[in-house]
Amino acid sequence: MLYKEIDNRGLQCPQPVINTKKALEELNLQGYEGYLLTAIVDNEGAKENVARYASTMGCQVNTEKKGNDYFISISKATEEPKTQEQPSELEEIERCHCGGAAPTGVKIFLIKSSTMGEGSQELGRILMRSFIYTIKETTPLPAKMLFLNSGVYLTTEGSPVLEDLQELEKMGVEVFSCGTCLDYYQLKEKLQVGNITNMYDTLESIYAAERCITL
Repeated sequence: MLYKEIDNRGLQCPQPVINTKKALEELNLQGYEGYLLTAIVDNEGAKENVARYASTMGCQVNTEKKGNDYFISISKATEEPKTQEQPSELEEIERCHCGGAAPTGVKIFLIKSSTMGEGSQELGRILMRSFIYTIKETTPLPAKMLFLNSGVYLTTEGSPVLEDLQELEKMGVEVFSCGTCLDYYQLKEKLQVGNITNMYDTLESIYAAERCITL
């Protein structure tokens, strides 16, 4: 059994995920049959991102909090993740990399503001509410909705479109909010729908999607 440790404390998104990715790739390339990689992070967002990445790579993950730090133990899975013989499109989306890359051929929305368009802020809020509602009522649905900058206000407590986004999530749309943005606006504890993501995953989604529509 090989033991390896990477210290990601003090690093900004998406560096902890990138460091973990590189370490796992190195271990797998070297052909170790058994290993235990411990990734240390100092915030909850990095903990969630690293653990989710490792899980979707087929690894066994265990997280322990020590003081203000999180120790994420990652070991090689004994079995490959189970898949159905003929997975649906949504099941394919659920297996995408760390909540990041969307499967080829799907559409994603990159929403970087809590309002739509330029000019009146009040009109922009009305248009955004109408837009999110209309997405819910039309097909095909997007595979993912990624919220950046002030767009994260739409996924947090008090959002005028929160119920619509929660319904979209139940319908199979993956909702992700930028962890750095949530921290900046001090909204991380108020997140009400979807999961926290990082810039590495966001970039993978943009590269992999057939269409990325930015608002």
